[in-house]
Amino acid sequence: MRPIGIWTGALEMVPASQAQELAAELEELGYGAVWLPEVAGRDVFVHLALLLSATRSMMGATGIANIWGRDAVAMNGAVNGLTEAFPDRVLLGLGVSHQPLVEDVRGHRYEKPLAAMRAYLDRMDAAPYRSQRPTTPVRRVLAALGPKMLALSAERADGAHPYFVPPEHTATARAVLGEGPLLCPEQAVLLETDPAVAREVGRAHTATYVRLPNYANNLRRLGFSDEDLAGGGSDRLIDAIVAWGTPDQVVDRVAAHFDAGADHVGVQMLPREPRGVPTDQWRELAAPLRELGDRVAAAT
Repeated sequence: MRPIGIWTGALEMVPASQAQELAAELEELGYGAVWLPEVAGRDVFVHLALLLSATRSMMGATGIANIWGRDAVAMNGAVNGLTEAFPDRVLLGLGVSHQPLVEDVRGHRYEKPLAAMRAYLDRMDAAPYRSQRPTTPVRRVLAALGPKMLALSAERADGAHPYFVPPEHTATARAVLGEGPLLCPEQAVLLETDPAVAREVGRAHTATYVRLPNYANNLRRLGFSDEDLAGGGSDRLIDAIVAWGTPDQVVDRVAAHFDAGADHVGVQMLPREPRGVPTDQWRELAAPLRELGDRVAAAT
């Protein structure tokens, strides 16, 4: 897996044919993977199949496929089917999501996340699969923030995909995972040098997440206070979560994740407008991020 990928929900905001064209452009720009979220839009596996069919070697990753969205047999069938069709190009990011999304949006009962994930992995491992089997391994990482889910990621998966985290969390995650498992954090970025503008866009991004208990509790573990979480996030929190500034400043933040032990970083360029597609940032950051990725690859 190449070191730098794009984490984006923006491809949901355009017709499928345009999303395929943009994915092909991302591949041409040198990004090694595209990470897709799943909330209440296109089915994430359908979407990945569309994008992988429009590209040649780029990996497709789910960030994340919700365990409450499909049973273990369906999840197993989806990831096996995609891996068979696109060998060595699929990474299943699997997560427990959040109580409001599970109960209010999906109508399920949100149970203890660690126990629910462990039981779900048991069912996945035991699930039947009667179609043509993949010729390359089926790989999965767990959406993990706290030490217990990170430990489960090392025990029962190929690694972890932490989201909404600064490099300090990456260092902690690597210490829990140990040297072998994949560590693939997400990093939000914005090419903007005006602090007021950058924090306005950044706060629009963080406001959704600081209200979700899993993220809020993780931020508290990292030393942020309830005051930092209020009002969509303090300037201190915005600056920790969103790397804003010049291309060099943004790349330095992504590099900090690699210095802290990441194997791959899913870079999320924040659009300036709701439902926007940050094509200008994808293009402007492509060369410096590609150079960073080359340095990381050469050092491993």
